[in-house]
Amino acid sequence: MSDFIVSARKYRPATFRSVVGQQHVTSTLRNAIERGQLAHAYLFCGPRGVGKTTCARIFAKAINCLSPEEAEACNRCESCRSFDEGRSLNIHELDAASNNSVEDIRSLIEQVRILPQSGRYSVFIIDEVHMLSAAAFNAFLKTLEEPPAHAVFILATTEKHKIIPTILSRCQVYDFNRIRVEDAVDYLRYIAGEEGVAADDESLNLIARKADGGMRDALSMFDKAVSFCGGDLRYKEVARTLNVLDYDTYFTITDLLLAGDYVQALLAFDEVLSNGFSGQTFMAGLNRHLRDLMVARDVRALRLLEMTGTLLERYRAQAAACDPNYLFGAIALLTELDGKFRQSSDQRLLVELGLMKLAGPGALKACDTGAAPLPLPPLRLLLVSGHYEVHIDSILYRICPQCIHHIIFQVKHQSGYLMARTSPERRILMPGYSKTISTGFTNSLLCKMNDLIIPTFRSRTRIYNRNTSNGFGSVGHRLS
Repeated sequence: MSDFIVSARKYRPATFRSVVGQQHVTSTLRNAIERGQLAHAYLFCGPRGVGKTTCARIFAKAINCLSPEEAEACNRCESCRSFDEGRSLNIHELDAASNNSVEDIRSLIEQVRILPQSGRYSVFIIDEVHMLSAAAFNAFLKTLEEPPAHAVFILATTEKHKIIPTILSRCQVYDFNRIRVEDAVDYLRYIAGEEGVAADDESLNLIARKADGGMRDALSMFDKAVSFCGGDLRYKEVARTLNVLDYDTYFTITDLLLAGDYVQALLAFDEVLSNGFSGQTFMAGLNRHLRDLMVARDVRALRLLEMTGTLLERYRAQAAACDPNYLFGAIALLTELDGKFRQSSDQRLLVELGLMKLAGPGALKACDTGAAPLPLPPLRLLLVSGHYEVHIDSILYRICPQCIHHIIFQVKHQSGYLMARTSPERRILMPGYSKTISTGFTNSLLCKMNDLIIPTFRSRTRIYNRNTSNGFGSVGHRLS
């Protein structure tokens, strides 16, 4: 049998100093040990894999050490050696997930009465304490409130809200934080150095972010990546191993959307699907990427990115090319589509439509700068029976007067934009008003009335009035 030990066990912290990302907890516990101010019950709560049980074991070992050094166990006395060898009779661990009945608590209460064989305290670590039944909680109350002087209880849970208030009021509560990406990357880099594994910053960032604040998860992913890549972790291979979309995919698609190249964006999305990723995973990742770009625009908010090294510089470079209004609208659009994804009958089409909408502003910009103009005919608006009629792509639409007034208002207040002569021009004729404006601006007005941001694509646009009861109700009707 192999002697291999997973990193989560091999590099499990053995001292308060080596605990990652929980300084507010470890410093408080060390001060309590140094001053002799030990409570009889503690509750450690927080996400999975952040060090709750580890801190409980370190604390139990330290308070029983016969010659502690600055609130840390000496690792030389009999109590420390027995703990390291797994034969200590002073430290008892109970898994509440499988021992959650009243009988199990009664058995625990009987053990509490027994004096410690060596050391000062009998420490009882109860993991996943929220799994105890209501009757078991009630049976535990009296002992938890008035235990013997030699007994110390350490309760650990990932779901603090399931602990009844009478238990919470009897414990000192310590809330453990998610491990920050920077802290996880530093620890992974340390372990890689100890194991002789070369790893680039992007690979470690990817593992840390995928772990979502759990150090144990990060170490498990690190072992998996090492098994696949060997002694040299490279970003592409690590992303393939962890089955996640790499950063390059989102950087590339964002560049395509900013350039208005919706065709290449759709082809890139098709490649993502062919690699086995779902549309929702892609959409959520793109939304997160755009959020990070929004944050990267302001130096004061860079700490919210949880990134380091060259990856951070890439985000800052691409963020500089993005308009904040575009990013805000794109994030809002993707968030809305994410809520509709499960109910959609054609989920791929939903994502593709979102990509085409996101490519619209870039395509409009390309058109207005003279790149690949579309030869569109003039728009002629005629007043017929109290409504205006307009032909778009040989399709007749009927528009209410309020909508026309909105368009005229927009035209009159965009005189600086109307002077652009680099794009093809289009003439709008209205009763009592005539103005030559750019094609891109005309299309933008018509499409925005429908909240459809595909300004340079020759689509069959319906025209809406924002003044209706639902904000986007249709008052323009397509005439067949």
